[in-house]
Amino acid sequence: MPTASHSSAAPSAFELRFPSLSGSGCALSFPCDASGSVHMDSLSERARNNYLLARALTGRDYGWPSVLASQT
Repeated sequence: MPTASHSSAAPSAFELRFPSLSGSGCALSFPCDASGSVHMDSLSERARNNYLLARALTGRDYGWPSVLASQT
């Protein structure tokens, strides 16, 4: 499943991943800390909008997010 990753200025050891609930959709992931907190001020405007969209559409278009170790 494709993932849209939104990086911040500083690399993060963790990412908050919202899986897509549609078969052809794209999961969204955002840099976060170990507890899943996303520092919204470090996101670009587009990433911030996508983060807020994923949060608003959790349960409809995106599944519940999970904290994963960053792959970078």
